[in-house]
Amino acid sequence: MKGHNAGHQALRAEIAACTRIMNMDGLIDYSGHVSARLPDGSGLLIQSFDDSRAALEPEDLLVCDFDGNVLTGKEGKKSPREIYIHSEIMRARPDVNAVGHFHPETATMFTLVEDRPLIPVKNHAARWSGGIPVHPDPGHINSVSLGKELADTLGACHAALIRAHGVVVTAESVPALLVDSVHFEENANTLFHAAALGTVRGLSNDEMTAFMSRFNRPAHIKKLWKYYLGRAVNEGKIPAAWLPDL
Repeated sequence: MKGHNAGHQALRAEIAACTRIMNMDGLIDYSGHVSARLPDGSGLLIQSFDDSRAALEPEDLLVCDFDGNVLTGKEGKKSPREIYIHSEIMRARPDVNAVGHFHPETATMFTLVEDRPLIPVKNHAARWSGGIPVHPDPGHINSVSLGKELADTLGACHAALIRAHGVVVTAESVPALLVDSVHFEENANTLFHAAALGTVRGLSNDEMTAFMSRFNRPAHIKKLWKYYLGRAVNEGKIPAAWLPDL
């Protein structure tokens, strides 16, 4: 796994691999996008509006500035309409190097019911001990002002729900984003099924603090990134030729 300051090609390969894996795992379908801050901090890499999430290539990615303008990319390619989710979160949060926006069914369902917040119930969901806010506007985040509003909703948290729409997950790297995105929907699925059994006992603050104090996040990310890359190669979802860059 290459760090955020790895070369441009490695970062492109990470985003393309992450997108294809999330498509393989049912998190991203025909819509949704993954972005990464450029190593020099001058902008971000993101896929175009209409490239297939199942067949995204590293060279398909666009270089955009934090105003959403395309700086470099294939001729005729446009940034996604919701690029402002990514640009405004990165502008507001220098600790965030990767952003994912997608539309998982179970997690999004928790924005549709009264008195059923999405709370941490699985140990890895301690990542969201600071809360999972819900952005009240279900529309597309397709302007700077709307992006700023979403960034305000997110605040210092690592994920947010968008009512009747989807989710935003943030992380320090693209591999970390993949791992967090998997755990986010996994936690939502577990909470949904647990609620069918009876009263749910979410993780307490003490339990989450104790878990995080013993949790080796870098090692966990490395392990899962390796697992998902191997699975994706074995299933023909990403080319083995990408692996040297990953």
